[in-house]
Amino acid sequence: MISIETAAAAPWSDVEHAMTGGGDGASCWCQWFMVRRSEFDSMTRDQRRERFRREVADASPGLIAYVDGSPAGWVRVAPRPEQGRLGFTRVVKSGSPEPLDADDVWAITCLVVRREFRGQGVARRLLAAAVDHAEKNGARAIEAYPFDIRQGTRSNNELYVGSVPMFEELEFEETARPTAARVVMTRRLAQ
Repeated sequence: MISIETAAAAPWSDVEHAMTGGGDGASCWCQWFMVRRSEFDSMTRDQRRERFRREVADASPGLIAYVDGSPAGWVRVAPRPEQGRLGFTRVVKSGSPEPLDADDVWAITCLVVRREFRGQGVARRLLAAAVDHAEKNGARAIEAYPFDIRQGTRSNNELYVGSVPMFEELEFEETARPTAARVVMTRRLAQ
């Protein structure tokens, strides 16, 4: 059984476990879209981990998935302006139809599923829960910046932002295509 809860409600050990065991979670600690590139590059893994730990303790920047009680995955979903570097990225600047400072536009920017839980629908459940979470917290729209796997990817680690088919299943629509493989997808939410 898959269950979802906010990261702030989960023990840190569960958040930490969900972030490791697959992809770049244990090296990035979901900081790629949070700090400028120069700051990201100057931080050690332990510094990124500590920054993430403080962030989770202070707020609820995402959700944790559990499979039969075991931490299985993570998704970052938060207002776009709270994800510091995001508004400066080429994908968002050239592709988003929304004002960059709009607090009611949320973004899904990081998705991690532990290897042993892949293929069980964890990512899809996390993304659906992220949409619900954003809507319940006042989002007018939610954006995602997935790869179009039909155009190919260089590695599975690129899928930390999800894939186009996953967002299409959740009624996201393509609103821009800044590159052949990178897509801005938006879902308008009921107010």
